[in-house]
Amino acid sequence: MRTIQMSDYTVGEDAFDAIPTILESYGATKVVLVGGERALGAAAPGIKKALDETPIAITDTIVYGKDATRTNVNRLLENPSFCEADVAFAIGGGKAIDTVKTAGAELKKTVFSVPTICSNCSAATAIAVIYHDDGSLEGYAYPPCPAHIFIDPKIIAEAPSEYFWAGIGDGLSKQPEVEYTTSGDELGHTATLGLALAHTCTEPLMIWGEQGLADVRANRASEAVRRVVLDIVVNTGYVSNLTNQPDFYYNSSIAHAFYNGTTSVPREGTYLHGQVVSFGVLVMFAYRHEDEELARYAAFNKSIGLPVTLSEIGLTEADIPQIERAAEHTNEWKQGKPEPIDPARFMRAIRDADSYGRSL
Repeated sequence: MRTIQMSDYTVGEDAFDAIPTILESYGATKVVLVGGERALGAAAPGIKKALDETPIAITDTIVYGKDATRTNVNRLLENPSFCEADVAFAIGGGKAIDTVKTAGAELKKTVFSVPTICSNCSAATAIAVIYHDDGSLEGYAYPPCPAHIFIDPKIIAEAPSEYFWAGIGDGLSKQPEVEYTTSGDELGHTATLGLALAHTCTEPLMIWGEQGLADVRANRASEAVRRVVLDIVVNTGYVSNLTNQPDFYYNSSIAHAFYNGTTSVPREGTYLHGQVVSFGVLVMFAYRHEDEELARYAAFNKSIGLPVTLSEIGLTEADIPQIERAAEHTNEWKQGKPEPIDPARFMRAIRDADSYGRSL
């Protein structure tokens, strides 16, 4: 038996108007709003306004913390306002949403997501990335995907543009990683559907990404912003759910193994998930000796300021052995799809990607 989960979604600047009707369909009488401080400031007033003339009560508005850690998950589990709500609204970016999804799963609570940035596809996925308190990777949790996503492009367009920028970087990994991981197996229906949808993930970013980023920098909710948001949140999120199943995992590969390995390297500065993953995509193409794709993706990275060298993400060649050692403990490395990752080849690919980037 296989049950496939997919989030419903509502998109538009009036998306919150649908909240009362959708809550009613779930029989909800109490909801809790949880997210980052900035995210709650952007979205909570609109959600509260939508519920003003309804009998649905808001038990609390909770700032979850600043990272998706077991500590922050446990804080929600110990919060009476979170526990008594029928539905938890997960509001913000991936870390806030992953925290709420994970806590909600432990209480078998329905979760709705409200992405206020689109830095990754967490708003639609049945997977959560959990970190240690020191910022290093703990591993993955596998909560149900949010039951419903409320996407207001205006809120996302008015958020800090670096998250939109990093979201493009993360979104660029989906198609090539899934194409690679599935290439060695005979696929069943679910994985085949995931691969087919993965083929839709890259081009919208390359077509609309540069204009969308310019519009976000101008706080303008344009068609380009909408296209990029839907690609990152819905397309890549749905692919994740189709390629991440109990009996197979095709959702990510070398690009994310690289990112996860870098979390073990202490360095100054803040580097967003998708920012680092976008360089990991170049590493994957170098690993596979796909020179044309390396050149195409690197050129696009360069066009919008995503990294093409190690130095742009605070790393040097001296860090490569540590990245490799940490990467060996990641899910992507252990899955070994479509073939076991070779440590020496992986380290050489990092050097080759960096060398190519420095040549541009």
